[in-house]
Amino acid sequence: MTKRNETRIVKVGNRYLGGDNPILIQSMTNTKTKDVEATIKQINELEKLGCEIIRVAVLDKEDAYSISKIKAGINIPLVADIHFDPELAIIAIKEGVDKIRLNPGNITKKEKIVEIVNLCKKHQIPIRIGVNAGSLPKNMDVNAQNMILAAKSHIEILEELDFHDIVLSIKASNIDLALEAYKLAAKEFNYPLHVGITEAGTSFKGLITSSIGLAKILDLGIGNTIRVSLTDDPKYEIMAAKQILSELHLKTGLPIITSCPTCGRTQIDLIPIAKAVEEYLQTVKKDIHVAVMGCAVNGPGEAREADLGIAGGVKEAIIFKKGKIIRKIKESEILEELKKEIDNF
Repeated sequence: MTKRNETRIVKVGNRYLGGDNPILIQSMTNTKTKDVEATIKQINELEKLGCEIIRVAVLDKEDAYSISKIKAGINIPLVADIHFDPELAIIAIKEGVDKIRLNPGNITKKEKIVEIVNLCKKHQIPIRIGVNAGSLPKNMDVNAQNMILAAKSHIEILEELDFHDIVLSIKASNIDLALEAYKLAAKEFNYPLHVGITEAGTSFKGLITSSIGLAKILDLGIGNTIRVSLTDDPKYEIMAAKQILSELHLKTGLPIITSCPTCGRTQIDLIPIAKAVEEYLQTVKKDIHVAVMGCAVNGPGEAREADLGIAGGVKEAIIFKKGKIIRKIKESEILEELKKEIDNF
């Protein structure tokens, strides 16, 4: 495994970023934050899938005053995403948020920055500085060096106030630009890095772009927390992040699914079965390898390394365990019976 880039350790709620701590999976709600019930519901659903830190948009005071209510209904650290208005940060901190995402550079009043920093010190709340390639100062060309300069200018504001519980993200939608920026950031700063390819796209394009970009960055040992940004239900961000970390051997104890691409030999409706099993495994917290195969050719033979699996026949399937057939079932029973085997494994 690639040696991880060493950073300062920062506490976020009941979690720790940096040092030798595991890479944590983040997402962001797409509910209206002031709709407390819907926001809590979505956060708890995302936690079941493996989300470890969640961020909410704080657009106004009603959103900010909803923080304490949301906190009371969830278990994972809550991050408030705030731009321009320092009062919203102040309210969110007093409401008990675990971390704020803020750019000191877009708050013009120095006394407000001082107030925010002092409150964060008092409540032991870290600040994430987020630099995006698309929102650099107008006098700056978009390149990795200028992204680092922008980050440095924001960080220096906090360091001058003796504040060091900082997390940094330095994102771009272009993979090569993001990679170069994160490589420079890892050399320049010792703060934990939140990694992602911003505005990556839909669940199709965004998944491909994020997978390539995150793999390149993480494979260098860079990154302490990640978000896969998708224009879709945030549950797919969590599913993708888990799979990326699993494939890179950066997160263990996650279920693995193997499924064949189907062909003319397949005599059962395999695709919806494979998708349903994949989704079910997102809520399973055990180290298990499940194979969903269309026929005997790809069944216990090619998938013999799997812990459990099915192989289709003519409107039926066999269930196999550790390469050995244990019983035959009807096509209509496949999903229910395989779930039982997974639960009992």
